[in-house]
Amino acid sequence: MTAEIYLVVLMLVLVALFFIVPRLVGNWLKYRGTRVIICPETRRPAAVEVDTRHAEWSSLAGQTDLRLKNCTRWPEKKDCGQECLLQIELAPEECLARNILTRWYDQKKCVYCARPFEDIDWAAHKPALMGPDRKTVEWSEIPPETIPDVLKTHLPVCWSCHIMETFRREHADLVTDRDYDARGKAARV
Repeated sequence: MTAEIYLVVLMLVLVALFFIVPRLVGNWLKYRGTRVIICPETRRPAAVEVDTRHAEWSSLAGQTDLRLKNCTRWPEKKDCGQECLLQIELAPEECLARNILTRWYDQKKCVYCARPFEDIDWAAHKPALMGPDRKTVEWSEIPPETIPDVLKTHLPVCWSCHIMETFRREHADLVTDRDYDARGKAARV
């Protein structure tokens, strides 16, 4: 009798692995991350996060139900109708903040070293920006809802140049600039 119970449990586990887990993981991958949408009320950008856990589990009932987990307009507007979810339903990848930034860096070059931005590693060496004040900043310093405005006024900077410029700004007394001739050799001083 115990072998039959083990067989039934094994079959249930296999069904879960084959049907349920891919749907849960797929919805988590599809709706995770910060998104920049246009708030229907203000017509201005807002940063939102989808409640991925709710989306995952509601998908098991057949229809994925989206709701917000977080919004930059909360807590004041927490009871809004969440009409912005339609933007996410229609184009989930286009409003993902990381994808907006990746598209912006595509075909651009670093303003310091002129190296093109190829495959961006958002986990380790994230590109940065140079503001109108010529100071470089990391994306973690930029509120997501300001991304559309920032992209209009800032220039792209690679991770290496951002680190170098940050060091130069914070430790100017430790930096020595040298002039180079046309062949790339240090000019004699």
